[in-house]
Amino acid sequence: MKSTKFMLLAAAVAAPAVFAGVPGANAQVAGIATAQPTLAIARSKAFSTANQQITTTYKASLDQIEGKRKSRQALLAQLDTNNDKQVDDAELKKAQDSKSPVLTQLDQTDQQIQQLTEPAMKAQAYAIEQIAQKYEAAQQQVITSKKINFVLSPDSVMYAPEAADITDQITAQLDQTAPTVAITPPANWQPSRQVQQLQQQLQQIQQIAALQAAQQARQAAGSTTTTTQPAQNSR
Repeated sequence: MKSTKFMLLAAAVAAPAVFAGVPGANAQVAGIATAQPTLAIARSKAFSTANQQITTTYKASLDQIEGKRKSRQALLAQLDTNNDKQVDDAELKKAQDSKSPVLTQLDQTDQQIQQLTEPAMKAQAYAIEQIAQKYEAAQQQVITSKKINFVLSPDSVMYAPEAADITDQITAQLDQTAPTVAITPPANWQPSRQVQQLQQQLQQIQQIAALQAAQQARQAAGSTTTTTQPAQNSR
């Protein structure tokens, strides 16, 4: 298998923010742009579709994982002697000193979760690798079409106007060139270290998005309750 150019993991070459705050500077005039490669991939149709396919294909395993995680919580509850909903160092040491069988059961459960998770994780990693292989060409297409001379990581820039961010344009180009990817890796395929690192970054983005969605849902529910409360009191 040919080596993958993970230009995205290099963060487009960190550079001093020498263009920060230049009056009138923008992506079209100055030829300067910023991009977030990991975010571009996270927003791509291929990544979203691959995750949906993995959820369907590995549903049985994912359901078992959920059950194992509930079992794990129940085991941890047995070690929570002060009932504060967490296991602190003192409680863990007490379990170790008494050679509690719960610790062995926890280790076994963790191993089972890892074994059940591995096929789905491998499928996702394979999908990510394929999308990442398309990233450099997608970015170059945007660079060429917009006549961009420099693409910097937002972390290396003190200030840039919103127009300088081409992340969404790169995602759109990815959606055109690779709207879907396979989730079944070839026999004996293993993800590279770069792919594993990228997978961790993408999962963090997913977790943050899920937390934000949950928070927005709670806020919306609270707003609805507040809005309807005066009507209830007026009866």
